[in-house]
Amino acid sequence: MFGKWMTAALRATATLALISGISTTTASAQTAAGYWQSVQKNGALRCGAAIAPPYIMRNPATGEYSGFFADLCKEFADVLKVKPQFVDTTWDNIVAGLQAGKWDISLALNRTPVRSMAVQFTIPAMYSQLSFAYDKNNPKVSGTPKSAADIDVAGTSIAVMSGTASDKAISGTIKNATILRLPGSDETRLALRSKRADFIADEYDSNQLFVQANPDSIVAFNPEPALFKQGVAFAVPRNLSAADVEVVNIFLEEKVATGHVEALIHKAVDEVLKSK
Repeated sequence: MFGKWMTAALRATATLALISGISTTTASAQTAAGYWQSVQKNGALRCGAAIAPPYIMRNPATGEYSGFFADLCKEFADVLKVKPQFVDTTWDNIVAGLQAGKWDISLALNRTPVRSMAVQFTIPAMYSQLSFAYDKNNPKVSGTPKSAADIDVAGTSIAVMSGTASDKAISGTIKNATILRLPGSDETRLALRSKRADFIADEYDSNQLFVQANPDSIVAFNPEPALFKQGVAFAVPRNLSAADVEVVNIFLEEKVATGHVEALIHKAVDEVLKSK
């Protein structure tokens, strides 16, 4: 009798534990999966944006944002049926600001193992790699550089946007040249123009824009071996559920597969070139 009672009690306890576990799991899943619903309730998708043409641009007169990642942010806001709200930041702070909840999604981040320990990434919207740009009339540049080692020379200076993937890539490679860490692409290009810097380290797309705008003087090259080649994606909070990350992934997957992202890139490049 006692044994039967114990067996029944244990079964009841196990059942209660199972029900409790299911309830707890369900509650946790609902909390984790409610991210975009919370964004919808707030009525705005807050997009952390650091300037880097053609990815992210801002009109200084109107404050309006453009660039293909800005366009993707606007389109994802349309999917959620909310307004896009851009929050200005820097590359040094774009991860920390997302962690602190200052915005809902970060734009145009290179997927790196270190960053992925702090945030989650969506699938890439495109891929990029580091390149170097220089003035071909610069007497300090001899021959045709092909590798990072060719320009890692004492007395040479390399301008880079602080906190970017390019910054991190050259920081572990450049040992002899001076690295000038500057806040934005305008500052790096001004440094090159004023001969304060001999090279610009930036992503391939940005440096190609610089070359297209200045075909008579500016040259760019992709170093061999490559210093990095990474996917460029949205970043979202680290604790987001797989279901919520999948929402953005499905959105991006279609935009990439249909050629829409490529069309947005061409549009952004044309915008930059027309402004020169």
